[in-house]
Amino acid sequence: MEQKTETTKTAGTPPGKKLYWWKASASFLLVLFTMPLGHALMIMMEHLMSETVLHYSAFAMGAVGMAMVIIGVFAKGDTRQTLWGLFGGLLFWTGWVEFLFMYFANRFGTQPQLDPVTGEVVTRPEYLIMPASFGFWMMIMIMYLFSTKNGCNFINWWQRLLFRGRKNDIAARPMTRHASIVTFMELMMILWGSYLLLMFCYDDVFLGDHHPVTLLVGLGCLIGSFFIFAKQLRIASWGANIRMAIATVIVFWTPVEILGRMDLFSEIWTAPMEHKTEMIIILLAFVALAVYLWYKSAKRKASAQ
Repeated sequence: MEQKTETTKTAGTPPGKKLYWWKASASFLLVLFTMPLGHALMIMMEHLMSETVLHYSAFAMGAVGMAMVIIGVFAKGDTRQTLWGLFGGLLFWTGWVEFLFMYFANRFGTQPQLDPVTGEVVTRPEYLIMPASFGFWMMIMIMYLFSTKNGCNFINWWQRLLFRGRKNDIAARPMTRHASIVTFMELMMILWGSYLLLMFCYDDVFLGDHHPVTLLVGLGCLIGSFFIFAKQLRIASWGANIRMAIATVIVFWTPVEILGRMDLFSEIWTAPMEHKTEMIIILLAFVALAVYLWYKSAKRKASAQ
């Protein structure tokens, strides 16, 4: 989990002061479009596939995602490795995390959470059991906190808070760095963490979806996403910018989920077949950005030879 900034020196521009609006905006939109597209993909697979075909397809999707991340380790170029890690991670999460939670929730009869007035499903069974994985999430975070020196602002803040002057002694060395694995792990941990946060907030035993603290969490994430984007604007390289965009988008998406939960707007990605035009536009924009970034990576590689 790392986002390191790279700056280019230009005449009259101090290092770190130049703002890369196009790179930051394009990276943000690329990652942002994966949020509704991922939701829509899951719903379409559920509606268009039989239960048996769905489970085999989901498992195959996760395997393909893992293979893509591994391929990214051997790819040339930071941007290309980052894209392999991002796209592979998204398939991995959808196939081996979300669909597996769905499978076991359905297999053992976990009931969805229903709206007491309308009787509509407000939380699907797989998300109700996801908070049980909190211990596993903390297990990995303990490893990052105590065993690695890295560029993640969130982890660095906790290390400074917990270790103070001993930070460099306790977390002295970085892990072996592959941009594909870095991107993959960043995506997994932040997605996982955001789901855990939302599920604990939505749980009436803890807070509830209309609790003031839940609203403050959404507001805090919205404000925080602007601060992360401000840092993203100063990153010169495409790869590092995309990696920072993962954090920006997921933090930004948290209040989107909360507002959708409160029915303050229509989540078109939950009914993609009823909003085909909008979803096709998002898909085409996503593909165009992905192709552009891949082309830029290939062009940079060719010019370096």
